[in-house]
Amino acid sequence: MLYGAMKLSVGSSLKLAFRPWVEGLENIPERGPAILAGNHLSFSDSFFLPAVLPRKVTFVAKAEYFTAPGVKGGMTAAFFRGAGQLPVDRSGVRGAAEAAIRSGIEVLERGELFGIYPEGTRSPDGRLYRGRPGGLARVALGSGAPVIPVAMIGTEKIQPPGKVVPKLLRPGIRIGRPLDFSRYDGMEHDRFITRALTDEVMYEIMRLSGQEYVDIYATAARRRIDEAAKASGDQNRK
Repeated sequence: MLYGAMKLSVGSSLKLAFRPWVEGLENIPERGPAILAGNHLSFSDSFFLPAVLPRKVTFVAKAEYFTAPGVKGGMTAAFFRGAGQLPVDRSGVRGAAEAAIRSGIEVLERGELFGIYPEGTRSPDGRLYRGRPGGLARVALGSGAPVIPVAMIGTEKIQPPGKVVPKLLRPGIRIGRPLDFSRYDGMEHDRFITRALTDEVMYEIMRLSGQEYVDIYATAARRRIDEAAKASGDQNRK
């Protein structure tokens, strides 16, 4: 009920204000489990995609969004729950990954849609980065659900990292055909298989989005950008 209310209010408002265009909506199955694997350009990705889909999609979000104190914290928690987000404790890297995998499989076992960002974090510069195999591949192989590649387009211009107030620009969403990985059944702990599956999905996302692909993890790229900015600032102060 809460998700439906959020979709009617927030989702309708997003569509009215930003008028997102969508291609490939017919690739979303009318029923049954599926994994939506997308690029991650903006915080708003997890709201624009559900707004245009006819079915509920569930993402995982860091637990801090659900545990903040006070009235504001309670409103934030209610908002994220209403938007179909599941809390995952990220205090331990391995524990967080396992919790996200379990949560994803549970959503799919209920016959629902599960959303995941294989890059693991937002792109620091609008390019597409190497997918992390631990989450996407294990959820896909552990559930047997098809993987549907999704490309978010232009959302980084609407709400860049660190910006709260969005710009009224028109984003796009391209949804690819479902990918079947049943040939890898029982191989979710084979690192070569999980790498191959993830790379295949990332290639489809790249093809749909038109982004430049960079074969390193987004976290490493962000670290390099931060280090370069720090070095530049230190140099300017000399």
